[in-house]
Amino acid sequence: MKGFHYLVRWVTLGLAVAFMIVLVGPGFLQPDRPVVTITQTGRAPVAPLAPGQPLVPTGPASYARAVEHAIPAVVNIYTAKVVTERINSLFDDPVIRRFFGNRVQSRTRQRVETSLGSGVLISSQGYLLTNHHVVQGADKIQILLADGRSTPATLIGSDADTDLAVLWIELDGLPAITLGNSDILQVGDVALAIGNPFGIGQTVTMGIISATGRNQLGINTFENFIQTDAAINPGNSGGALINAYGELIGINTAIFSKSGGSQGIGFAIPSDLAVDVMTQIIEHGHAIRGWLGIEVQQLTAELAEALNIGSASGVVVAGVLRRGPAASAGLQPGDLLSSINDRPINDRSDLLNIIANTKPGDSVELRGLRGGNELIVSAQVGQRPTGQ
Repeated sequence: MKGFHYLVRWVTLGLAVAFMIVLVGPGFLQPDRPVVTITQTGRAPVAPLAPGQPLVPTGPASYARAVEHAIPAVVNIYTAKVVTERINSLFDDPVIRRFFGNRVQSRTRQRVETSLGSGVLISSQGYLLTNHHVVQGADKIQILLADGRSTPATLIGSDADTDLAVLWIELDGLPAITLGNSDILQVGDVALAIGNPFGIGQTVTMGIISATGRNQLGINTFENFIQTDAAINPGNSGGALINAYGELIGINTAIFSKSGGSQGIGFAIPSDLAVDVMTQIIEHGHAIRGWLGIEVQQLTAELAEALNIGSASGVVVAGVLRRGPAASAGLQPGDLLSSINDRPINDRSDLLNIIANTKPGDSVELRGLRGGNELIVSAQVGQRPTGQ
């Protein structure tokens, strides 16, 4: 009998332990699961809001200080030029002129064509930057400052290859914008465009940096654009693109649009490039660039097969100017150029920009292939002729 009670006591204890395992720790009897490691940023957790406490945004709630800092240096530009045009006449008809010849001359008339744009005061000495196309062919250029003052401007010089022009005005107490560093821009940075769209007056639009280093757009000879979705419209050309601190990072120059208005794809010339061109125009009267005197074309699969150069990358020399720097260095049509001073060449734009930014008189090392064999050439860079 004592053994029976002993058995019942142990059975009861076992049932109790089993019940507690099922009730308290059902996962105790399950097999081990793989451990998932989640890496989190080191950012401190956001403290919970107290009752009635307003939500504080993580970024700036306003860019008013940046605009206030930059906007005095952004100006409106009004241009006028006299255009001579022929008046439609019966005597312009070829059949009539066959009988009368040149005895009756066509009449002409003149009209004034006006345009508008924007500009940025870079120096308190009165130098300002705008686009070449804003002032091209203008007979009169008038500047309207943010403080209401108006004055005529003198064209110091322009550079059609980058679509930049330098103007000068003579006034006291001129503001000047603070220059930013366009080389450190990142996609996603805040960008503010200031200008005079459609002539309605100074306007500020906001967006971000959508891309940097845009080229091969067919807008300018030398292209290294900042792309932004800040609204840029006709009249904004030559205006300022600034960062969140009110510093100049670009000169607004063009838009991609099928309607003529902003569609969220605008382009600005980096401030570093713009100021470099401005300095050269002020000091020398024009932009000074390196030049080799060659014409190149993009390497395609068909061209690579024809030249028997395999899967190499680069550009192919299509023509060499006689007595030019490239000819003196021994370059020949059909040569493949893959690098300049160890900087890779992927397309024509790479070659053009690298050589243009090289000081005339400096030597560069060109590497590539000629007839399937390695090619290494040293060339002394010349000065790019005007209009080349």
